[in-house]
Amino acid sequence: MISSLKVSIIALNLGDQIKPRILEDFKSIISDCIAGSQKAQAKLYHHFAPKMFGVCLRYAKDATEAEDNLQDGFIKVFANLNSFRQEGSFEGWIRRIMINVSLEKLRKQHVMYPVEDVTIYDSVNFSDDVIAKISADELVKLIQELPPRYRMVFNLYVIEGMSHQEIAQEMSITQGTSKSNLARAREIMKKKVCQNFGEINAQNNYTA
Repeated sequence: MISSLKVSIIALNLGDQIKPRILEDFKSIISDCIAGSQKAQAKLYHHFAPKMFGVCLRYAKDATEAEDNLQDGFIKVFANLNSFRQEGSFEGWIRRIMINVSLEKLRKQHVMYPVEDVTIYDSVNFSDDVIAKISADELVKLIQELPPRYRMVFNLYVIEGMSHQEIAQEMSITQGTSKSNLARAREIMKKKVCQNFGEINAQNNYTA
C-alpha cells in the first residue's frame, strides 16, 4: 500500500538502472505510479530526490531531519499523484508538498513568537562582498542554525518569494508576526555572517 511505501528501499533496490529518459516520460510515469508500479515510483524518486533534499535541508535543523521530511514528502507525493492535474510545473507541485511537510512539523513542535519592535532590525543586510565569500553549503548551514520559527519565515520570504500575507495564511499567524520573525532572522544571520566572514554593510537594500 502507498501509505507504507519505503521509498529509500525501493530506490536502493532499483538504483541507477532506472532513470527517466526525457521529461515527456513523466505523464506515463505518473500514470504508472498511480497504478502502483514501484519501478515507476523509483524512477520519479531518483529524478527529483536530490533537488527536493536541498529544499528539505533548508527547512530542517540538520540532514537527518531533512531526510525524514524527504521520505514523508515522497509518501505524500505518491499518495496524492491522482490530484495532480498535469497543469503547471510538476516539480513545483512536488516542492510545495515538501514545504508543507516542513510546515506541518513546525506547527506540531513549535510556536511562532513575534519580537516586540521590528524597526530595530530594519537596517540589516548582507554586503555583496560578504555574500561572495559564502558558498551555498555555508549559507544552508547558517539558515539551519536559525531557530525553527525564524528559519521557516526566512525561507518562505527570502527563498520562496512569498509575501508576508501569504506566509501569515500558511502559518496561521499575523502579518506582523511574520515580519517580526523575518526581522529577527535577519539580525541573527547578520551576526553569524559577521562572526564567520567579516564585516557586513548594514545598508538595507530590501524591505520586509
